[in-house]
Amino acid sequence: MSRLVKKRSKKIGLAPGTLVHLGTPRPGSTAVELIEYGADHLEQRKLDSLLQCSLPKPAPSVTWINVEGVSQVEVLQHFGECFKIHPLVLEDILATDQRPKAEDYGEYLYVVLKMLRLNEASGQLQAEQMSIVLGENFLISFQEGLEGDVFEPVRLRLKNDKGRLRQTGPDYLLHALLDLIVDNYFLILEKIAERMETLEDELIANPDEGTVQAIYQMKREMLFLHKAVWPLREVVGRLQRRESPLILEENIIYLRDLYDHTVQVVDTMETLRDMLSGMLDIYLTSVSNRLNQVMKVLTIIATIFMPLSFIVGLYGMNFKHMPELEWRYGYPAVLIFMAVVVAGMLYYFRKKRWF
Repeated sequence: MSRLVKKRSKKIGLAPGTLVHLGTPRPGSTAVELIEYGADHLEQRKLDSLLQCSLPKPAPSVTWINVEGVSQVEVLQHFGECFKIHPLVLEDILATDQRPKAEDYGEYLYVVLKMLRLNEASGQLQAEQMSIVLGENFLISFQEGLEGDVFEPVRLRLKNDKGRLRQTGPDYLLHALLDLIVDNYFLILEKIAERMETLEDELIANPDEGTVQAIYQMKREMLFLHKAVWPLREVVGRLQRRESPLILEENIIYLRDLYDHTVQVVDTMETLRDMLSGMLDIYLTSVSNRLNQVMKVLTIIATIFMPLSFIVGLYGMNFKHMPELEWRYGYPAVLIFMAVVVAGMLYYFRKKRWF
């Protein structure tokens, strides 16, 4: 899982707007995908030269530029010059530990959030910062650089011309991208809930140190989820209030639906966090019960042997005149008496339901 707090020592003492990448560099070069679409056309291609400034076509055509990898500062400077993006926005794009937020810069909106995925092989939670710049007829998405994304359904909808995506502007494209990211949160929470149910059964049946480590690992994941998801409700709420003219009135209803989904994700996340906190109590209770069972067995055994030890100790004394020592049947009589004592104690314990 990504670090909860990334090192920012490289930023100390630098002026605001200084472009310094914070995060894990993407292997290889930055990849840029250009999609231009409208009601009657669609063009999709990879940009071979990042030095070429691909300005968006005039409305009603919409230009979507998807940038994978933000570790190359010169690439960000190139987009900043082409689209007149403020240096502070570029600085936030390069700093991959941003809190989800939405900022209005007049001619464009800047939205940043976390795109989360669950590694199927390792089960680890992966987080990638997604920065989006929304203009009048363009949208630029900057991905941190992990392999792949969750936007393939949007590409297919554009290609197949299904729904209203090709008939609307970039604000609806923004909604579509955000909606996919939020829907993916539901998938992650479902998988985490399944793991928690399995872990809860293990807690009740046979908890061990591995179980505790799994609980603490999930607590770290839920803490990271809380940090990534909780501020998103404020972001979507600000977008649906239509504080910027870039968000059209006709698309507010879709943003309201997205806000409801975000609230549902937050509620589900908080429920899982409460359940996870309770699982530690279940573990401690289970361990305590197991210890009590062991102590009960040991106590019963010790209690049974106490009178037997007394009898053996009594006849083990080195006194010369002990009448029982001369009896012919003294030894078997003592054994029978000891067996009767044990049977009587077991019957008493059983009657009291002590075991």
